[in-house]
Amino acid sequence: MFPTSLLFLAAPAAPIVTAALVPKSVANALPAKMRRWVTMLTTVQLAAALAATALFSWRLLTTSGAPEPIESPAWMNSVGASIYLDGVSCLMFLMVSVIGWMICRYSIRYLDGDPSQGNYFRWTGFTLGAVSLMVLSGNLILFFAAWLMTSLGLHQLLLHNPGRPAARRAAWTKFTVSRIGDGALAIALIMIYSELGTLQLSELFESVASKVQAGVNLQVAVLLLVMAAAIKSAQFPFHTWLPQTLETPTPVSALMHAGIVNAGGYLVVRTCPILSVAPWALSILAIVGAITAFFGAIVMLTQPSIKKSLAYSTIAQMGFMMLQCGLGAFSAALLHILAHSMYKAHAFLGSGGAIADRSSLGGNESIRNSNEFQLAVTDSDWKAGAIAAAFSICCLLASLFCVGIDPVNKPGGLLLGAILCLALTHWLRLVHASGDRLLVLRAAAVTGLLCFAYSGSLGIVIGFSAASVSSVTIPIAGYVALGAVVTVGFGLMYWVEQGGPHANWTSKKSRWYVHASNGFYVDSFLRRLVGSLANS
Repeated sequence: MFPTSLLFLAAPAAPIVTAALVPKSVANALPAKMRRWVTMLTTVQLAAALAATALFSWRLLTTSGAPEPIESPAWMNSVGASIYLDGVSCLMFLMVSVIGWMICRYSIRYLDGDPSQGNYFRWTGFTLGAVSLMVLSGNLILFFAAWLMTSLGLHQLLLHNPGRPAARRAAWTKFTVSRIGDGALAIALIMIYSELGTLQLSELFESVASKVQAGVNLQVAVLLLVMAAAIKSAQFPFHTWLPQTLETPTPVSALMHAGIVNAGGYLVVRTCPILSVAPWALSILAIVGAITAFFGAIVMLTQPSIKKSLAYSTIAQMGFMMLQCGLGAFSAALLHILAHSMYKAHAFLGSGGAIADRSSLGGNESIRNSNEFQLAVTDSDWKAGAIAAAFSICCLLASLFCVGIDPVNKPGGLLLGAILCLALTHWLRLVHASGDRLLVLRAAAVTGLLCFAYSGSLGIVIGFSAASVSSVTIPIAGYVALGAVVTVGFGLMYWVEQGGPHANWTSKKSRWYVHASNGFYVDSFLRRLVGSLANS
């Protein structure tokens, strides 16, 4: 086992948190110093995360079996400052550090000249430090404290433009929803402690593994953990705050969508040995995740705004991630968190170039042509689609076999892989419709490379997380309910997509398109409900 001194690779997270202690007036009076200080600390943290990941990778390659996690010394555990460094926390710490560094570097130019620049870097540093402590915590008390600090930091960042009513409303909506999840998590921790007598992760995992059957209190605690994770990750119907946060600065949107909203998924992956004692609760999570995934995808297809489309895309991705967690595919869910975070950071930080890209493609004329092309593809024969689907599936299975992943023993990887195959099938059909044979060959080669990249990434994540995740058997009733949700979801997606701007606007399909573009009025309904309760 590596010496515990390696745990101090996480030391930069602590001074970043102290950025919030700097008074607002001082931070705004010295923006250059705040900017340099926070950026320097995030750079140091990135170096520490890279070193920790490299060292853990070396242990993984040189140790027979899964390497044991590195825990903090007893004196740190006694004061609640426990650190738990394993494959899961190592990958998450690296992801948080990379995204935090990119956001800080991007913010230097983006907020240049902003009178509240110092206060922005103050709370950005605090939030990044809190998220880092959360992913490294080895005690659920420290985890909960970092969870609360993350929410507090995000709230302050959402209020960066207090003069905008929409920004204030979104911040306080998020604040209210988060308190519900915080309450569920707090009650869950109290019940876990009363049942198991500890909140130390290593001790909790050992205690749960020795239990033949979980008691009622522990199963209720698992349900509350699932509820807290679902609320944190904007699951339906607690998603309404996320599309409202478009008035925030772009770096804040990137931090929120690429990092903080994943906290619920990390909670599930981190505590999966505890959650596995109540498979029925995970079945509920899978159903909620499936509903959220289809809801977000349907609404996303109808949004004209780039940032709002990305917001509903995040909701859909979070739903799919929770679906994976609910089915016990924790390693695949971890890969999903990592890949989605990197993609969303790039998407938001590069969203400003989308307008220029659209202009370079010919503006409205290109959009009109793309709609006509979509109609042509829709009416094409299904033979090309079947060939594209078969080719994508064969590439995926071959790549899984090459990296040594058995789809039978690791069905969770097939779930994420199936979505990849759907996307590749649609793309290959579009390429085939172009009639360019050279382009078809290039697309086929890219399809194979993407499948191998996915399988290789999944193999790496499985290697890192093998000792940290548990297996779980989902009840048959859960699969039946999930199958019904998936069937209805795909049907609605097809129905809404056929009612898009290129369709006859007097048709029933077009009405569904309008309903979807307004988020099926869930936000309006909840506002009326809360307003009526407040006035009663």
